[in-house]
Amino acid sequence: MKAIRYDSPEADIGTGGGPELEFGRLFDAYAAPLHRYLARRVGPDHAHDLVSETFLAAFKQRETYNPDIAAVRSWLYGIATNLARRHVRQEVRGLRATSRADNTPYQPSHDGMVADRVDAQAMARQIAPAIAELSDGDRDVLLLTSWSELTTVEVAEALGIPVGTVRSRLHRIRRQLRTHAAIAHLTATPEAIHHD
Repeated sequence: MKAIRYDSPEADIGTGGGPELEFGRLFDAYAAPLHRYLARRVGPDHAHDLVSETFLAAFKQRETYNPDIAAVRSWLYGIATNLARRHVRQEVRGLRATSRADNTPYQPSHDGMVADRVDAQAMARQIAPAIAELSDGDRDVLLLTSWSELTTVEVAEALGIPVGTVRSRLHRIRRQLRTHAAIAHLTATPEAIHHD
């Protein structure tokens, strides 16, 4: 196995011990954040299996890993994203279901944090259909940056595309989502917009 390029302090793992031990250390360092990312993309039921599949695929592909192309974090997220694409149907169905979620007006308490959370949930329902309609590549870029908090460089490494492509996709996606949210806001009923 080629030397792994670690890119985060929590993954500062020494070499040696064979590939099984090295992948055990990788699992300890990256399984939880990968699970969070995958759970948001495909739901918690599939996320656990996909994390396991990600590390199994990485172990099988360990001889093809090139630390000069991508850090291990980006490499693992790339594998996870490719596996998540198999579950696009569930993802799109989930986003469409979110958009059809109950729009019953909510009467928040006087706590501002609750009101902010309700507003964020309403916004998520408004833009979910637009996210569902994105191409697979655009959706991958958006979710890797927003849910996994990968940098544009890490997203480029994970997806094997140029950084400039990631940046231009993000710009276009954000513009589309802002437009969709503005239209949804204008067509929403007053009860759905005002919570007080």
